[in-house]
Amino acid sequence: MSSSFTLSTTDTFTVTHAKHLASKVATDLKRMQRFYGSPSDERIAQFEEELIELLKANCLEEVTYGYKKNDSWIEPALRYTAKDLYGMGSDDDPGRVPPGMDVSGAHFYSFLTYNSNWDKLSAAEQAALKGKFSLKRGTADAPTVLNGFFVDDKTYTSGGRSLGRATIRTY
Repeated sequence: MSSSFTLSTTDTFTVTHAKHLASKVATDLKRMQRFYGSPSDERIAQFEEELIELLKANCLEEVTYGYKKNDSWIEPALRYTAKDLYGMGSDDDPGRVPPGMDVSGAHFYSFLTYNSNWDKLSAAEQAALKGKFSLKRGTADAPTVLNGFFVDDKTYTSGGRSLGRATIRTY
């Protein structure tokens, strides 16, 4: 005798879901601000606004916020990778930003990459989406990690999508 079951769900990703995910990132950034002085409240609001719009449009691949020294990420840095959530997933609480790291000689930085959905938009659609952000980004090469690597440590989920968070672990 055999048995089987099927689980079927339908999730529609809404602005409420995008705000939920972005608020978790903003909370992490507020903790970074408390420990290290950056980013400012205004900058956190801009990052949150950008994230909401990119998540709604399903155009975010990955975004990293943290400290950069000599063109390389150092601790503390937080990388968020957008994914579709297949199956069940937990929605972790934000936090556990490492305190007490040496950021002397470093500056706060953010680096963002778009996913393939971005490439499917016309130039006018890309410009319209970017026009919704008060934050203006330039182009640059992705920083490397100085003496370490990123390790997944949290997952934020809502509406069938997730943001996987990773932090730097040094060698």
